[in-house]
Amino acid sequence: MMPFIEFFGIFTKPFALMIRLFANMLAGHMAMLVLTCLIFISASMGPALNGTLTVASVLFNIFMNALELLVAFIQAYVFTMLSAVFIGLAQEGAKVKENK
Repeated sequence: MMPFIEFFGIFTKPFALMIRLFANMLAGHMAMLVLTCLIFISASMGPALNGTLTVASVLFNIFMNALELLVAFIQAYVFTMLSAVFIGLAQEGAKVKENK
């Protein structure tokens, strides 16, 4: 039973990393899309409200872009570290088999 579980784990670890990276990137893009749509939604509410919401939306979009950049660097770091751990674990198993 354990060899089947280990074999299954080989394929699920990269898939889990992929889903994690995709979800984090999608969340930031969706937040920026909602903030951009706020400009078009407020267009029919009058020029004063539309101007105010446009300025607020642009400022929040700039903030979200900076946050997206930070998230991208953090995700790259986490992805690299987890990949290194998974590769190291796979190599450790190979070394144990060589020594025996």
